[in-house]
Amino acid sequence: MKIQIANKTHFRFAEVISETIQSSAKVRGTGIALRSPEYIQQRMANQNAVIAVEDDKFAGFCYIEIWGEKNFVAHSGLIVHPDFRGRGLAKQIKKAVLDLSLEKFPNAKIFGITTGAAVMKINYELGYKPVTFDALTDDDDFWKGCQTCVNFDVLQRMNRNICLCTGMLYDQHLNKKNEQ
Repeated sequence: MKIQIANKTHFRFAEVISETIQSSAKVRGTGIALRSPEYIQQRMANQNAVIAVEDDKFAGFCYIEIWGEKNFVAHSGLIVHPDFRGRGLAKQIKKAVLDLSLEKFPNAKIFGITTGAAVMKINYELGYKPVTFDALTDDDDFWKGCQTCVNFDVLQRMNRNICLCTGMLYDQHLNKKNEQ
């Protein structure tokens, strides 16, 4: 299994990544923001994504989005193809995308939102803490990305303060203080 920073050579996987995100959202019936192959390719072109490939088959993916003038970085679209689940791959991908974020955006607060218990567990193990949504970016463009999620009506009704998703924040400055 090769886990690496995605680039233009991985464009061929964008369609299957998009389809895997969409099918996972249907199966789980939980909130997942859908992303087009073109959207995924843009993250690959900017080298703001991590991909796992085994024997030239897509195995997993996660991407970075930058918000609030580089003050916030969101990890989104964490997905593992069904053929590769149950191997701990999601955590390896999430760790790789966290490392990439820390390298590229050393002063940013890093966050994600999820409804999945497995992702919450991974985030917690990597040092993320649950937070209220007001601790996340106030960038309107970020919240527009939630429009394709089944929980968007809840988020809208609650003025972006409450959702069925859990916001989790990795603040490297706070984590460094806790390690000392």
